[in-house]
Amino acid sequence: MDERESPAALRERRAAIEELGEALRALVAHAAATEADTATLRRTAALVRAATAPLAGRSRARTQQPSADDMRNGFRMYNPVSGTGSALAPPLHMEVVDGAVVGRCTLGLAFEGPPTYAHGGISALLLDHMLGFATGAAGRPGMTVSLRTDYRAPVPLQTPLHLAARVLEMNGRKVIARGVIATADAPEVVLVEATGTFVALLPEQAGLLFGAPADG
Repeated sequence: MDERESPAALRERRAAIEELGEALRALVAHAAATEADTATLRRTAALVRAATAPLAGRSRARTQQPSADDMRNGFRMYNPVSGTGSALAPPLHMEVVDGAVVGRCTLGLAFEGPPTYAHGGISALLLDHMLGFATGAAGRPGMTVSLRTDYRAPVPLQTPLHLAARVLEMNGRKVIARGVIATADAPEVVLVEATGTFVALLPEQAGLLFGAPADG
């Protein structure tokens, strides 16, 4: 967060980032589904390049955090899974219900692996994020050190999905969590299941990785 920006200005900036993210997700969705003629594709590419130019004038470096984010409170607008400012995110919406994390999203054609179904790596990405959110909600945030993903059935595209995750075990710095993906219409039928192991960073480890203490 930019200390010089007022709360009202920050809210307005975040709203603008979210608006741009929504427009970009629509662009990605249509680009993955379009059967437009070649001339239309080239005209659109030129328009997209022209629209990109104003954004390139002021960019952050890899080591800089987005000014609209709030790392201390886990608010990240460009997260590729849940960030509302990200063109890559579905986005995934999560909430804590009775000690577990419940998520919902719909994957469009841009996430296609096998025809009509999601790429398996996308399922792993969603579940890794859900498990990490669950460990954070339990007060034990950490980094993923292992993720076992079991695929029982393909995940359908353009179908509302139901995700759930819960912490199973906490032992010192290590936390084990389990999560599943199902459809919203049949949440009891597990399509993909994952078990992850997370380890909390020591302050010196966080400093090496991120240039800041773990609680900073």
